[in-house]
Amino acid sequence: MKKYSELYSYYKELIKSGQLRSGEKLPSVRKAADIHSVSKTTVQNAYFDLQADGYIISSPKSGYYVSEININNAAQIKSSESKRAAVYNFKSGEADEEAFDLQLWQRYVKSAFRQHERLLSYGEVQGERDLREALSEYIREKRNVIASPERIVIGAGVQPLLAILCSIIKERNTVSFPDKSFVQGAALFNDYNYKVNYRNKDADIIYVCPSHMTSYGDVMPIKRRLELIKHSKKRDSLIIEDDFDSDFLYNKKPTPSLFALSGGDNVIYMGSFSNVLIPGIRVSFMVLTEKLIKAFRNNIEKYAQTASKTEQIALCGYIRDGHIMAQTRRIRRHYTAKTRILLNEIKKQLPEAKAEISENGIQVKLEASFTGSTDTFSKNSVDVYIESCENGTIKLALSPSSIKSESIGEAVSALKMCLVS
Repeated sequence: MKKYSELYSYYKELIKSGQLRSGEKLPSVRKAADIHSVSKTTVQNAYFDLQADGYIISSPKSGYYVSEININNAAQIKSSESKRAAVYNFKSGEADEEAFDLQLWQRYVKSAFRQHERLLSYGEVQGERDLREALSEYIREKRNVIASPERIVIGAGVQPLLAILCSIIKERNTVSFPDKSFVQGAALFNDYNYKVNYRNKDADIIYVCPSHMTSYGDVMPIKRRLELIKHSKKRDSLIIEDDFDSDFLYNKKPTPSLFALSGGDNVIYMGSFSNVLIPGIRVSFMVLTEKLIKAFRNNIEKYAQTASKTEQIALCGYIRDGHIMAQTRRIRRHYTAKTRILLNEIKKQLPEAKAEISENGIQVKLEASFTGSTDTFSKNSVDVYIESCENGTIKLALSPSSIKSESIGEAVSALKMCLVS
């Protein structure tokens, strides 16, 4: 049973048994995600189904409440799970269970748990030494990023690493992002009193994601990379290179990283394993410049390691045994194949729409006629990223990552209903 179905059943039983009464408020999406250790998308899917079946109602800017229903006569509610509309998520970064060998990963986690003495102590603030050594070799082979283990800092996701950066970068006041889809990064820098700009090459700090520059998955060409490096060195700007999605460039010749092209003098290289493995494995890393790694070490007592020590030990073994490269090839084939299936289904079911695979190979850019309300998608339990909706045209960025291959046709049918309704 899918997680959102389990969550749906959980709250349905609370309502039917009277433990949640009419008018009572359900936990917010964020709070419910924390309580049940699931993603916010999973909670939203469960709430959408509860709302569709009449158990709860949504109040704008307030939350979800138990509806005024006759709990004792709940059989009259249209609640048959077999008849409930499926939820299709074209927006999520959730993984497809077919794309990752969880049993293999579990063996490495079990092996980590057998290192009893090592687990009795706190982890290294900078990250486990053996993992940093493995990462140093890995990024040298994969992206020609040459950096010693001493310059690598590990954390539980990109956000904690950016927080460290904000605290050690001095005498810089402005930061630029490619577009407004980089919500979390922009919010974090804003919290540290940086002035946030978009597409401003003259900012003190330039945050770029060369393999995913926009929500459409556009890739920065080599000419633009060289221009950015030259301009940043001229202005003494600092570049933060988030190498997100570089593993999925299946249809394009790999483009050198900014770090490799520049020599790393003014580039901070950041990487993560959430896309290649699964989102639940929260291990990310950054390669700091010589100046910034000194600043980090001088203030190391201010920081704590946020990544699980057990996961770091497991990941080190997984990388050293060669599984990360095999997994990269596997997931690249899997997701690019699903994207082609999605494109073919769109062309078949929406022949009037304009559709093409994004430059990074794992999204479909869709442009179609649309005169309805954007609420139509959520009301029909279809989750999409809307790039724009104006003048009778809607532009969507669609990812099939969390949709099973055999369900893509049904998902496009649901999408079609939203667009033509």
